[in-house]
Amino acid sequence: MEALAALAENGYVGREDGANLAASYRFLRLLEHRLQLQRMRRTHLLPAPEETAALRWLARAARMRPDGRRDVVGVLAAEWAHNARRVRRLHEKLFYRPLLTAVSRLSPDSARLSEKAAVARLGALGWASPEGALAHLRALTSGVTRAASIQQTLLPVLLGELAASPDPDHGLLAYRRVSEALATTPWYLRLLRDEGLVAERLMRLLGTSALVPDLLVRAPEVLRLLAAPAPGQADELRRDPVDVATSLRATVARQHDPDAAAATARSMRRHELLRVASADLLGLIAVDEVCAALSAVWVAVLQATLDSVVRAIDGGPAPARVAVIGMGRLGGAELGYGSDADVLFVCEPVNGASDQDAVRYATTVAETVRRRLAAPSPDPALVVDADLRPEGRSGPLVRTLESYRSYYARWSEPWEAQALLRASAVAGDPDLGVRFLHMVDPIRYPADGISPATVTEIRRIKARVDAERLPRGADRSTHTKLGLGGLADVEWTVQLLQLQHGGDVPELRTTSTLEGLREANEAGLLSAEDADELAAGWTMATRARNAVMLVRGKPGDQLPRSGRELQAVAVAMGYPVDGDPGASSTLPPHHPPLPSGGGAGLYGW
Repeated sequence: MEALAALAENGYVGREDGANLAASYRFLRLLEHRLQLQRMRRTHLLPAPEETAALRWLARAARMRPDGRRDVVGVLAAEWAHNARRVRRLHEKLFYRPLLTAVSRLSPDSARLSEKAAVARLGALGWASPEGALAHLRALTSGVTRAASIQQTLLPVLLGELAASPDPDHGLLAYRRVSEALATTPWYLRLLRDEGLVAERLMRLLGTSALVPDLLVRAPEVLRLLAAPAPGQADELRRDPVDVATSLRATVARQHDPDAAAATARSMRRHELLRVASADLLGLIAVDEVCAALSAVWVAVLQATLDSVVRAIDGGPAPARVAVIGMGRLGGAELGYGSDADVLFVCEPVNGASDQDAVRYATTVAETVRRRLAAPSPDPALVVDADLRPEGRSGPLVRTLESYRSYYARWSEPWEAQALLRASAVAGDPDLGVRFLHMVDPIRYPADGISPATVTEIRRIKARVDAERLPRGADRSTHTKLGLGGLADVEWTVQLLQLQHGGDVPELRTTSTLEGLREANEAGLLSAEDADELAAGWTMATRARNAVMLVRGKPGDQLPRSGRELQAVAVAMGYPVDGDPGASSTLPPHHPPLPSGGGAGLYGW
């Protein structure tokens, strides 16, 4: 208190700021002393909100009284919130603002922090490259423009939030990139200035993810969704995937030019990817909701693009109806941020057309859809992969329904029956898609199960996948897909049970891995403990795989080995990480509740 008084007396801290900080300090010390006097224990924790009796005792011990509108517990809560906000504001103002005086154009008589001192302070706050950070601050605050003035006001708050993120250096660079890209967007800085939650959330996203800033510069409107919802309104970050898909298809349908339709579909997908990624990183949606949302937008883009291509083909009545069958993670509605869309294309002649005419037309449609979606773009790729079709890459891209029926009856291999377990109709003619699924049901759910020889063959294939598919140099212990206990182990377990028992247990006929585990437990094929362990492993691996994409900005199945990148992956998954970011190379075995806020102590800076 003597030091604070001296700082205020000599002009280093404003008199009003000094008085406010001193008053809040006395209040906080009073609460600390009363808490410790109650049981003579060294504690700094307020009672939980539901501990009404303990809060009432503390309020009375601190000589608080009801004020006519609130009881004594309400008065304590209000006083705590008021002082916490005041201290936080003054901390940001006094602790971080001197950094900006080192790089801003101030009046000659203003006290300045030297550039050397500013570099030292940034290093102490957690920046690995404080010189680079200072250059970013200089670029953001230099000049006499309105934007530079707002940045000087914002940055003390933003630096505090960034210091609590896994990678402050990347976060500040990303913020500079976003600010420069949106320099002509009039509402951008105003939104950050007026909506504190938007600024807080944005720094958390930029300090964790490389994917978010890449998407944000091309979909800045998503920033508005970071604001707190108005009372009585739903959070826009948690939109229903069905509503999103309906809106996307309707918007694309209004585009008459197929190229414009594809561009519109890609733009709306970019918006949805950013929305889902933001909600995911902020802990607002669970992993199953992430997968469902990403799958729904992929299906909507596929359907909308297919419709636009069919409309654009001129030549009279179409000679065929076309359906797209989702396979793999698309068919199971389990897509991640970097997943391709595995599909089969099936057609059926109409209007008296021959099979050859139908296949020729449907092939043109399928190739055009794939080409338009795979066009070069700075956004994550939209790859439509048809390699699971009969005969693989050497087989025809499109077959008629009868051709599929004939092939599977004569030539089907065990791996093809296994692949069909994920098949679901996702786009195109719905009736044709349903009839295809009915046609393959006896193949993927054989009435008498599968023979011991087939079980042995499937296990042989799995062993070969384990031995040959793991990328060179990959660590099997932390590879989320093909590693020990990874996604493949869980999915092959479920699929083998479905092939063996799906014929006589209809509940097992699902494309969802987690639902398959639940039904296998209900049918007595798995113990509840085993089913829970497998579900937890699948969920953990899926979350980790998604987090790698969010952090790196590109797909990957391998967890980072150590350092800030591993720490960012852990934070993206919701783990509160302590200590030196380079010191740990493993994640905790269990998923604790998502952290409610940042802090230098939380992340170890």
